[in-house]
Amino acid sequence: MSTMQAAQIIDGSQPPKVTAISKPSEPEPSSGIVQLKVLATGLHRLVRSRASGQHYTSSSAPAIPGIDGVGEAPDGHKFFFLCFKEGGSFAEYINVSNRHRFPLPSGLDPVKAAGLINPALSSWMALTARCENVPKDYSVLIMGATSASGRLAIPLARAFGAKRVIGCARNEEALKPLGLDDYIILQGAAESTDFSNMGHVDVILDYVYGPPAVHLLKTLKSNGKVQYVHIGSLAAHSDRSALEISLPGSVLRSSDLTIRGSGLGAWDLQKVGKELPGLLEALLSVADDKMSVKKLAEAETAWNEDGERIVFVP
Repeated sequence: MSTMQAAQIIDGSQPPKVTAISKPSEPEPSSGIVQLKVLATGLHRLVRSRASGQHYTSSSAPAIPGIDGVGEAPDGHKFFFLCFKEGGSFAEYINVSNRHRFPLPSGLDPVKAAGLINPALSSWMALTARCENVPKDYSVLIMGATSASGRLAIPLARAFGAKRVIGCARNEEALKPLGLDDYIILQGAAESTDFSNMGHVDVILDYVYGPPAVHLLKTLKSNGKVQYVHIGSLAAHSDRSALEISLPGSVLRSSDLTIRGSGLGAWDLQKVGKELPGLLEALLSVADDKMSVKKLAEAETAWNEDGERIVFVP
């Protein structure tokens, strides 16, 4: 039996070990499954969280980490793939259902796709799967706009038709170069943040949550429907109590406000599959982001590195 190199999680509290394991069997042509040679796969925050056992979609060890990537089929065609169910992508080869692979658009670099699709999905799915009847030339507020996913949400919101994009974060110098139409400085004391000049927004994409979200919704001045989508909880990084909020009922009664969440569960892989081709095309217009490209053999040493996005290649 032939072997391949793969990273394996043996203990969720430790980085994976790169070792030789059995290569997956070649699927039958009629099985609806294809074997891909992995060309690039990203070390996303979600990958680390699942591997540590701290995410609601975690699987038990031993397991190969990795949830997506770009692979090449035996006929030479390249695909972006998802592998939440098939097994991890931190390997030389992976068998993937035809339903979970998507043609890589011409001109889209495999490393870029592998590094950006996961963080980009957060805003793309919020807009496409959790918002309804978004008006033409809509306006959007991105809470946590300087975060990795927040930065990506800016060009993707424009690709989805936004005419006015407003960002909110603590660091003004980090906000300035992001190409926003306007920005708001998030204060240390959330209730001191001034949203009074923001005007109406049709959509709010929130990566922060906690007290900033409560203050925003309590002071929101809108002249029409507002769709708020909770995506992340950056506020909880410094205060775990920010994972929960208490919102007065008057906020819900006094405005045309819809509150939803976006994440696996709020939508399923079938819905992701429907929206992924559009996201792959949208990424062609997104500027390249800084990424650290490493060999799969370096997975153990690179596992806990901070900073740039990490993408593993063979």
